[in-house]
Amino acid sequence: MTSQRVSVFRKEHFNAAHRLNNPNWSDEKNERVYGKCNNFNFHGHNYDLEVRLTGEIDPETGYVYDMKQLSDVIKENVLDRFDHKNLNLDTEEFSDLNPSAENIAIVIHDILRKIIDSKFDLKVRLYETERNYVEYPTK
Repeated sequence: MTSQRVSVFRKEHFNAAHRLNNPNWSDEKNERVYGKCNNFNFHGHNYDLEVRLTGEIDPETGYVYDMKQLSDVIKENVLDRFDHKNLNLDTEEFSDLNPSAENIAIVIHDILRKIIDSKFDLKVRLYETERNYVEYPTK
């Protein structure tokens, strides 16, 4: 039997506030580029996170990856870090990085990539709203 690669997905949810702002720009330019997302007092999102791992099925367990273990890794390293936080003020990852959905997805990917064995392909999809989402990496 040839080895087959299968993707498994874990969906999680977290809430966080942020402000999109480029400190090198004028207030007017920030307002023009970011609109409501540049609100000086921040604004929040109910983020949905999908983590996809692709790998070979372990012949002993029948799993690509233990989903309980994946859930625990996401909770301990992403949700506990970002849920109910002001990303700009409460997290070191975004102290100097604009917390756009694109940047949040890359940061989450990089956090998980350090923990999850590289034999698994890892992809992060982050929904900022029901209609707007980003995915990293793109391949």
